[in-house]
Amino acid sequence: MRAGNIGQLIALPILSQLFTSAVTADPLASWNTSVSKEAITRFVEAVTTQGGPEFVSPDERIAVFDNDGTLWAEQPVYFQFAFALDRVAALAPHHPDWEKSEPFRSILNGDIKTALATGEKGIVAIVAATHAGITTDQFASIADGWLGAAQHPRFNRPYAELVYQPMLELLAYLRANGFKTFIVSGGGVEFMRRFAGRVYGIPPEQVIGSSGGVRFEIGADGQPQLVKEPKVEFVDDGQGKPVGINRFIGRQPIFAFGNSDGDLEMLQYTAAGKGARFLGLIHHTDSDREWAYDRASHVGKLDKALDEATARGWTVIDMKTDWNTVFPLNAQDGQGEGK
Repeated sequence: MRAGNIGQLIALPILSQLFTSAVTADPLASWNTSVSKEAITRFVEAVTTQGGPEFVSPDERIAVFDNDGTLWAEQPVYFQFAFALDRVAALAPHHPDWEKSEPFRSILNGDIKTALATGEKGIVAIVAATHAGITTDQFASIADGWLGAAQHPRFNRPYAELVYQPMLELLAYLRANGFKTFIVSGGGVEFMRRFAGRVYGIPPEQVIGSSGGVRFEIGADGQPQLVKEPKVEFVDDGQGKPVGINRFIGRQPIFAFGNSDGDLEMLQYTAAGKGARFLGLIHHTDSDREWAYDRASHVGKLDKALDEATARGWTVIDMKTDWNTVFPLNAQDGQGEGK
C-alpha cells in the first residue's frame, strides 16, 4: 500500500458544491422537497427567530451527529475496521504467531466473518494489535497514509470520499445559523480526528469517540511523547453517547442525528430536554446508490430506534426518496470550522 499525501488526503467537493448551493439560494440542494427537509428548515427557523416562542440562544444551539452510517457510509464493514484489517496484513510479517491464533488467522485467510465471530474479545485484540504500542504521532501518520491510499471495494474511491453530500450541506446550514456541530460516534476518536476537519468542517475538539489508554513518556530522543496502550478507556456507543456528551460538551443538544440502534440513547437524551428539539434518523433504503439495510444488518442495525422514532414522531430520512444525491461527485478541498 502506498502512503498518501495528507494534503491530498480528503479530496472532496465540499467547497465547490456548498458554493453551488449558496448560489442557487438553497443550502440543502441535495435534499428533495419533502416532509423531512421541511421539518429541518422549519425547526432551524423556529429556534433562530429572535423573539419567537421557540428561540434558542446561539450558545445552546448544540447539534450532535453519529459518524458511521450518518455522515459517511459504513458498509460492508465500518471503515475504521477496514483500516485495522489492512494493518493486520501490514504487520503480519512481524508476527508469525498470528498464522495460528484467532482472530488474526482468519483475517489473514480472508475469512472476515469468522474473525468477527470472535466477538468483542477478538475485536479488542485486533484494535490492540493495530492501534497500540506506537506514539500518537505515529498513529496519525499511519492513519493519514491509509486514508489517502485505501480504496473502498465497491466504489473504488477513497473511503473519505464516501461521505454524504446532503449531510455536508446540513452541517454547513446549521453552522450558518449559529449551531455548533459535534461528532458523537462509536469510532475511535483519534482516527476520526484525522479527517473530520477537512471532510466535515468539524475541528478535533468537537469530535467525541471511543478512546483507548494513552501514557506520557520521554522518548529515546529526549522529547515528550504520548504512547497508545492496548486497553479501552471509553466506549462512545449506546449509553456511552449521552455520557460522552455530558463529559465533553457539558450541554444537552437540541439537534441530534443518527442511523442505528447505537444512537438511540443519544436521541432519547436530546429529546428529554426542554423546548424545541429535532431528532433525525437516516434509514438506508437505496441499494442502487448506496445500500438498503435496517433490522437484520450486521452493521448499523436499525431496529429499536426505528420503532421509537415512528412512535414518537421523530424525522426518519428515507435515503432513496429524500436525497437526490448521495455521495459528492468531484474532488475538492473542504472548508469549515475545522479548516
